[in-house]
Amino acid sequence: MTKLILLLCSLALLSCGQKGSSETVTSTPETKKEPTSTAPSFNADSAYTYIDKQVAFGYRVPNTPAHKSCGDYLSSELKRFGAQVFEQEAILTAYDGTPLESRNIIGTFNPENNKRILLFAHWDTRPYSDHDPNPANHKKPLDGADDGGSGVGVLLEIARQIGMKAPNIGVDIIFFDAEDYGTPEFAKEKYGSSSEAWCLGSRFWGKNPHKPNYKAEFGILLDMVGAKEAVFYKEYISMRYAARFVDEVWRTARNLGYGKYFINANGGGVTDDHEAVITETGIPCLDIINYDPYTEKGFQAHWHTQNDNMSNIDKEVLKAVGQTVLEVVYNR
Repeated sequence: MTKLILLLCSLALLSCGQKGSSETVTSTPETKKEPTSTAPSFNADSAYTYIDKQVAFGYRVPNTPAHKSCGDYLSSELKRFGAQVFEQEAILTAYDGTPLESRNIIGTFNPENNKRILLFAHWDTRPYSDHDPNPANHKKPLDGADDGGSGVGVLLEIARQIGMKAPNIGVDIIFFDAEDYGTPEFAKEKYGSSSEAWCLGSRFWGKNPHKPNYKAEFGILLDMVGAKEAVFYKEYISMRYAARFVDEVWRTARNLGYGKYFINANGGGVTDDHEAVITETGIPCLDIINYDPYTEKGFQAHWHTQNDNMSNIDKEVLKAVGQTVLEVVYNR
């Protein structure tokens, strides 16, 4: 997932290329509490298997057989869990003019309920390893176990749980396509580095939702949520448009004992699918993303490299994210 990092120049303005935040958040002591809702238990082994299955298809890059096969699998799994499934097929245009055969996959649970929450992740993988330490790998696609695969794996397990025990609200799960086909580092001199090159599937859905006038109370994006030693700061765009929901999610995580992952401090801004959904629909959305603004690179070493594989995936992190999201969904 790729991302254009945005610097907080002030409380209101963003500019490209730097990291960090000019704001501060006062930390509160972490206290572990037993959940009081009737949320089911998130099965990290199951989520891990869903990630491994995606990787086994190969590189999920638009216009490839592996991409089509994985899309068929994701759609069939949502149907198996009892979701009403919509598929949006579109030819989207990449940064260099390449037409991309793209497919957004939407699973709707409890469609008649007007109170809804939107959960989403991108399912495509980056066609370039443009941050790999070896320049010979820069034009090679990558496994995307964490970047793409982890968010989808967590949402598939959440969908499985919803299929067995419905919450009191409607839930829409969307797997967005063509998120990670943005301009690679080696092509920026020729094509520029516009953020519009990223998140093509979510931008398309935002302009063409699967249901006219689609509304949800808020949305949660999961991106790179499976790596060892992951940390999730309160992302800037999320705080700007969905602060009360960010605080709810982070508070829920701390109450469950996952405060070491969900850091009670502000992070930098990231161009990601949540921004596209907010811009196009006005639905407040937040991004749970493994990005540490206080490190040199921000993202972990495997980001956009050949090393984004199953060796990085940690079941404890999957559990922390998945259980937190389930608690938020079932506690509404």
